Amino acid sequence: MVTSALAGEGKTFCAINLAISLALEVDRTVLLVDADVAKANVPRVLGLEADRGLMEVLLDRNVHLTDVLWKADIGKLAVLPVGGAHKHATELLGSEAMRGLLREMAERYRDRIIIFDSPPLLAASEAGALASQMGQIVMVVEAAKTSEAQIKEALGRIDAGRVAGLLLNKADGFSLEYGYGGYG
Repeated sequence: MVTSALAGEGKTFCAINLAISLALEVDRTVLLVDADVAKANVPRVLGLEADRGLMEVLLDRNVHLTDVLWKADIGKLAVLPVGGAHKHATELLGSEAMRGLLREMAERYRDRIIIFDSPPLLAASEAGALASQMGQIVMVVEAAKTSEAQIKEALGRIDAGRVAGLLLNKADGFSLEYGYGGYG
């Protein structure tokens, strides 16, 4: 799962780029799931016209995962759009239907890397419901914007043991000094 503390930190950008990067590897197949119900940007960024997706699979037993998957023209990348907005999105993402869908994805796509683009942790309750079911979480942090307090608050809303790392985004003029000096 790729998330952030706040909106606008670049989590969708990072999730899409991670998915594309992995999908372009010879032996990797990637499924990018847009789970940001309030701001579903993955289809728009990738140029897909999708009105059905994750929410419809969770709501209607007659809609199957294969009915709403899109094959992107990028490597071995497939996309599951979020679909239509729903007033009970938090409950749906934390539901038994979601757990069943995750089991189905894990069994059907054993060789596939699955990346979820999640809502921001401090902006939407859906992120916490989704995070409780994820194996690893990457939290995008915008340089010079997100405060340490906001990062700690966001991490406090999820199981910090699942956090694979923080990804610094939008750094401007940042340089690392390693201090190795010259080798001459």
